[in-house]
Amino acid sequence: MIHLAVLFLCFFSSYSASVKGHTTGLSLNNERLYKLTYSTEVFLDGGKGKPQDSVGYRISSDLDVMLLWRNPDGDDDQLIQVTITAVSVENAGQQRGDKSIFKGKSAAKIIGKDNLEALQRPMLLHLVRGKVKEFYSYENEPVGIENLKRGLASLFQMQLSSGTTNEVDISGDCKVTYQAQQDKVVKIKALDTCKIERSGFTTANQVLGVSSKATSVTTYKIEDSFVTAVLAEETRAFAVNFQQSMAGKIVSKQKLELKTTEAGPRMVPGKQVSGVIKAVDSKYKAIPIVGQALQSVCKGCPSLAEHWQSIRKHLEPDNLSNAEAARSFLAFIRHLRTARREDILQILKAEKKEVLPQLVDAVTSAQTPDSLEAILDFLDFKSDSSIILQERFLYACGFASHPDEELLRALLSKFKGSFASNDIRETVMIIIGALVRKLCQNEGCKLKAVVEAKKLILGGLEKPEKKEDTMMYLLALKNALLPEGIPLLLKYAEAGEGPVSHLATTVLQRYDVSFITDEVRKTLNRIYHQNHKVHEKTVRTTAAAVILKNNPSYMDVKNILLSIGELPKEMNKYMLTIVQDILRFEMPASKTVRRVLKEMFVHNYDRFSKSGSSSAYTGYIERSPHAASTYSLDILYSGSGILRRSNLNVFQHIGKAELHASQVVIEAQGLEGLIAATPDEGEENLDSYAGMSPILFDIQLRPVTFFNGYSDLMSKMLSASSDPVSVVKGLILLIDHSQDIQLQSGLKANMEIQGGLAIDISGSMEFSLWYRESKTRVKNRVAVVISSDVTVDSSFVKAGLESSAETEAGLEFISTVQFSQYPFLVCMQMDRSEAPLRQFETKYERLSTGKGYVSRRRKESLVAGCELPLHQENSDMCNVVFPPQPESDNSGGWF
Repeated sequence: MIHLAVLFLCFFSSYSASVKGHTTGLSLNNERLYKLTYSTEVFLDGGKGKPQDSVGYRISSDLDVMLLWRNPDGDDDQLIQVTITAVSVENAGQQRGDKSIFKGKSAAKIIGKDNLEALQRPMLLHLVRGKVKEFYSYENEPVGIENLKRGLASLFQMQLSSGTTNEVDISGDCKVTYQAQQDKVVKIKALDTCKIERSGFTTANQVLGVSSKATSVTTYKIEDSFVTAVLAEETRAFAVNFQQSMAGKIVSKQKLELKTTEAGPRMVPGKQVSGVIKAVDSKYKAIPIVGQALQSVCKGCPSLAEHWQSIRKHLEPDNLSNAEAARSFLAFIRHLRTARREDILQILKAEKKEVLPQLVDAVTSAQTPDSLEAILDFLDFKSDSSIILQERFLYACGFASHPDEELLRALLSKFKGSFASNDIRETVMIIIGALVRKLCQNEGCKLKAVVEAKKLILGGLEKPEKKEDTMMYLLALKNALLPEGIPLLLKYAEAGEGPVSHLATTVLQRYDVSFITDEVRKTLNRIYHQNHKVHEKTVRTTAAAVILKNNPSYMDVKNILLSIGELPKEMNKYMLTIVQDILRFEMPASKTVRRVLKEMFVHNYDRFSKSGSSSAYTGYIERSPHAASTYSLDILYSGSGILRRSNLNVFQHIGKAELHASQVVIEAQGLEGLIAATPDEGEENLDSYAGMSPILFDIQLRPVTFFNGYSDLMSKMLSASSDPVSVVKGLILLIDHSQDIQLQSGLKANMEIQGGLAIDISGSMEFSLWYRESKTRVKNRVAVVISSDVTVDSSFVKAGLESSAETEAGLEFISTVQFSQYPFLVCMQMDRSEAPLRQFETKYERLSTGKGYVSRRRKESLVAGCELPLHQENSDMCNVVFPPQPESDNSGGWF
């Protein structure tokens, strides 16, 4: 015990002097050599695993620390030398036995002779008032080795008084808080405040994003007024919001401890630290203590062309509904992000037309300067031979996870040029609107290209050069959601012609509640109640939906309820079911509706007994404490029994965040003449028309027309089959998160999380005069894959966690109406197909020489198919999950 007490007295008299005689930081005694042990270790696991189930490694060493120089004018200005010796690398807590990749290998074999020599080369720290003013090392040492030294050097930086300040260390310029107590000083680093240059991006929408939490605590232990040890722990945890089982955690620890002290060399004389360093070794150079980016090199990886050939068959059109297609799509995107323009262009030019659309999806989704240049060079918007490829490129731009100004600038340039197809021209403008919104969400509203695009959209609505362009600019605004566009929307909604008025009203429907002001509500009330002019049913019901969704006043609700009974027959039933759906699903407006219904004049049998076939229903697809998926279906018929509008929506909710996953609106008008029926009020002169308008993952796509005009209708009725029309088909990068993390130990962590979707949405509308029957069908088929790859790299050994989850699912809605008599017969059905859910986890440790350890796990379950209720109250039928199959575990294999 006496010997131990002596050691504590000797340990870092730096520390002893700091505590007793200094008020700032650490200080070493003259002519003493301090012998310490140092270790840094890292654990990587899926978030809830036990330490022994994790992968990782520990780097241990001895340290020699001594004081080289102290400023004669102040004890708090000193130069110390730190030398790493006796390095070893081993597993961190895991019992691998013969399977350990480190067994029987020396440090020189694991780290490499040159790397080990650089690691054991002394480093110099210039400490001023306890903070590292300069970090000195030899030039051109390997980045990974320098970072390990930086991680150790950062532990020497501390202060002895409580308070909050900013410090620069390996993590960057960070806000730190010191808590000084009698037996310890605790330093808490706010890692989210650290300013350090690192590549990375994430998806803006929280539903599709990644939640992360980072903590850093360093404890300086003090006994009998002396610092005896330094313990640091940094934790980085993450989870995919959309799939909480996709989670992981990195734990990095450092430990510095005194073993003994002995007589050391004399200090180097001098008044300036620069002269002292030259006297010690002129090869020393001041380098930043902030960690530098470590570039990983892929050894033995296939070329881009080889990779493409290996996955090409999975991306053929017939295979797009399989999870393998989405998995291959994600893997190829990661490779494309490191590829050169020339290599990408070569593959595009050599590919056949069947697989080219999927290749265009992948190249565009890579979102690198090289991939953008390659695809723009490849596509010719003046040619009508590649319209499908142009459309796929544009939609991939709309779904871009982290678009930049250059992409928007490229589309603006294309819009000013000529097009072989007017549909493509319209799609360019619609996607420009989507990019404007995404860039504004990332604080890019003042970018030059964004300002130009906003002027183009708003100017097109204020003074359209061609009347037919109005719909195009409204669709662009439906994506951009510019607040300054609301006055224009109100003008078009109230004074525009039927289709224009309806579209303008649906645009208002997408704005946040904060933008639905009293002025907006007054205009919508005038539209619904037809105070100034007669409007189509679709316009009026949409206006009512906007009012009821956005904090309606008592009188707003009362007037809408009083109108029921005075409306056209099917519109009466539609508005009645809208109100009932609000009450049943406990929507925000339900409290106000219940207050109004207490008035007997409003709530009476005559008003609430209206018959009809129109309906509105909202239900849950899936529900948990963390998240919910909802669907809503509202159908409006004309008085003659012909479908006027069918609106199917799917929303994903996580906490307070919401994602409009999909919307498919089928509209028809002007068909009453085919069955000698009388059109409803305000719809006497409508042209025959049917079409579909889709929204996918918050992006409005270009509407699809089934037929337009009586002659077009008759020709398609005589020649058409029941084959569905494809609304959107392709591969979408849904989740995209990339992050380089500088751990304070000096190790580099990297997080790559992507979610891919292979999707096919189609719709059809059949109309039979002979059977006096109409049928609409909307079919959604998707395959989803989410994959994450988290690694911790030291340049000579790497630990990794690869996780993935995948499923294949389908949702189909069929509506059949027989209008041979009134009331007409309606049959509606929505089915969710059986969906397998597969999850995979791979953990590994790998040396730079190639030898590795790997552990694999697999889990499968099956979600039963079901029929989703459209009028029923009971939706329990869709909560059936087959028991999961036993996990398979394959641990300890070699690769």
